[in-house]
Formats: sequence, C-alpha cells, structure tokens
Amino acid sequence: MSQTSFYRAFEDRYRGSRDTIKERLRAYAPFTDPLLRPDAPAVALDLGCGRGEWLELLGESGFDARGVDLDEGMLAACRERGLAAQHGDALAALRAQPDGSLALVSAFHLVEHLPFDLVRELIAEALRALRPGGLLVMETPNPENLTVGATSFYLDPSHLHPLPPGLLGFAAEHAGFARQRIVRLQEDPQLHTGAPLGLINVLEGVSPDYAVVAQKAADPDTLARFDAAFSARWGITLGQLALRYEDQLAGRDAEIHHILARVERHGTDLAQQLASAQAQAQELHHALARLDERIGRAEAHAAEMSQRVVDLLSSTSWRITEPLRRAMTLALRLRSAQREGRIGSGIKTRVKGLVRGAGGAVLRRPGMKRAARALLRKVPALEARLYTLMLDNSGAARVRLDDEPGELSPRAARAYRQLRQLKQEQARMNDADRH
Repeated sequence: MSQTSFYRAFEDRYRGSRDTIKERLRAYAPFTDPLLRPDAPAVALDLGCGRGEWLELLGESGFDARGVDLDEGMLAACRERGLAAQHGDALAALRAQPDGSLALVSAFHLVEHLPFDLVRELIAEALRALRPGGLLVMETPNPENLTVGATSFYLDPSHLHPLPPGLLGFAAEHAGFARQRIVRLQEDPQLHTGAPLGLINVLEGVSPDYAVVAQKAADPDTLARFDAAFSARWGITLGQLALRYEDQLAGRDAEIHHILARVERHGTDLAQQLASAQAQAQELHHALARLDERIGRAEAHAAEMSQRVVDLLSSTSWRITEPLRRAMTLALRLRSAQREGRIGSGIKTRVKGLVRGAGGAVLRRPGMKRAARALLRKVPALEARLYTLMLDNSGAARVRLDDEPGELSPRAARAYRQLRQLKQEQARMNDADRH
C-alpha cells in the first residue's frame, strides 16, 4: 500500500464521513458569513485542504475557495468533485499570495504537523496576505481533552506534538492580529444540559477540537459585523467540567449527609422509644413481682385459714358445741317464722307429718295395727280424725306392701289386693278349662 493511499484510508477511518465533517464545519458560519461582501469577491485559501469538505462548503456559501495539499490521495478526492485544489507546500502557497488579497486563510489539522517555528511563520504570512478584517482559522486537536491529549492525538504518526489553546492564541496575538478567539468544538451536546456527569465526562467530555480564529485589524464598522461571533461562548473547557463534577459530588455528599442526619435522628428517636419501652417493661416486671408477692401472701393466708378450719372442725369443742349450734339454728328459724307468721302452720304441718309417719309404721305391723284399732274404737272421734288424716290426698301417708308396687294409701292397698285376688281366680279358671 502506498503512502498516499494510507493517509486517505486513515482519514476515512478516523476523520469521519464527508457529510459529518461538512456538518461540523458549519459551526464557523458566524465568523465566515460576514466576510462575504457584494462589492468585492471573498477569496479563501485552505492550507492542507485534505478531501475538500471545507472547500466544498465555502464554495456553496459564495467564496472563491482554493486549496493546496501534498497528499495526492486527498487531492484526488477534491478533483472528483471539481474543487480548485492543487499539489503544493502550504507555506509556499501562502507566501505566493499578494498582500491583502485574501478574505480567509484556513488550516484544518495542519499546525500539529509542523514545527512551532513554521507555525509562527504561517501566522505571520497569513496576516500579511489577509485584507483588513480578514480571518485566520487554525483548527487542531484539543489537548485539554485528556483522552485526546494522551491517546487519540498520537493515532496519526505524522503529528509532532499537541498545541495548547493558550499557546496558539498567544502566537496569533504576538504576530499582530487585532483579536483572536478560542473556539472549542465537537463536544457532546448533552454536556450543555443539566444531565448528571460521570468521571468519564471529565476525562473525555471536553471539546475534542479547538480553533484559533484571529482577525486582522480593520475599521470599527467592519469589525462590528463579527462582534457577535467573537463574544459568543464556544465549547466546554476542562475546568468547567471539573467544577460541575465537583459541584455534583458536593451536592451528592450534601444529600448523603442529609440522609445520614435523618437516619441518625430516626435512630435517636428509636433509641428513645426503646429506652422508654425498656423502662415500661422494667416497671411491669416490678409490678408483676409485687403481684406475685401479694398472691403468695394471699395463698399463705388462705392455707393458714384452711388449716384453722380443719383444726376447728377436728377440735373437741366443736363436737361438744354441736347441740348448742343446732339449737341456735332452730331458734333463728323459729324467730324468722314468727316474723313471717309461719309458726302455727309450720307446727301443724310437722305434727301431721309425725302422725302420718307413726300411722304408717303402725299399719305396717299387724300386731300393732290390731291393738291400735281396738284402742281407737273406744274413742270414735279420734279414730275418725286419724282415719281422715291418713287418707288425706294432699299428704296421705303411703303404705309399703311387701307384694305391692310402690307406696299406696290404705284404701288403694285394699283395692289393689281385691283386684289381685280376682286376677288369680280368673287365672285358675283358665287353667281348668285348658285341662
């Protein structure tokens, strides 16, 4: 592969497509548009014109654009598009221009290939060849971008050394240009928003390219047409990104401290609540201990009282005084009955009960029954009274017969015996008929 084809292939790989480069170069329009005047042609010379994207854009804008380059592969790309580009040394071509004949001198990614003395000479020759108010544009990789300065700058083996923006800008001032502006380019547009920054943004987010745009002295009216472009803010510096990143970290630290403070306050509240709960638990423990003590005393007292009752019931005095207690109980009942008017009826009921009980006992003993009947026949009134009492349905004494079901009154007992006798006679007659 030839040297020429190598650099063209290298440009195609790392520089970007023609459309991409043309779109990036439109950023210079605020500087170049005021150079176009209806009373005079605007001649532009592009040093190291490469594939010709800038020449093409200038021609579309109305410039008489010419280019020069030493790489035949690059020049072939220009000629394919009919651009005015010729083979030659950039500095020699600039020296050949008449004084004050050019509106614009441009050098895109050229100065990093030259020794610094030749860079200074290029700046001086451009100042001479430019008309009043004309512009010199020198674009180069920006070493403020740490990734560019440490790595990507050296992808091109023909690069000599990076040029810091301050050095190239000072060189233009020192050569005699009326003013110069550092124009930083091609940074990620997202960096101009309030989006959070990462460390990688600080390392490689700074504008990867910059240009020194220097203007030759002219009358105030001419210079005034360029004031807006020279006063505008261009690109992002390393210091700006670093400060934004530090502010962001400080904000995060403040937020973390705020969260930690809230957590600490919450922890303090929890500790206080825990201490209160522990105090309440301790108080409850003491209350339970006191209650256990009271229960123990009550149980001991109950056991003592129970033992006293047992001892009392087992004592001789309790047994001796039992008749007295019963008499006292009976006296209390009689007093209560007296207050309620129940003494007469109560005595009568008890006497009836005793008479019925005695009568039942006599009726169950045949000998006593015959003796009682013989005695009562001598006192008919008493016999009738006792007979009525024994047969009283409301409380008649019951007679228990050895062969009769349950307790029956005397009249019921006689009827039961007569029925049983009849049943037995009927059973005998039935047996006789069967035989």
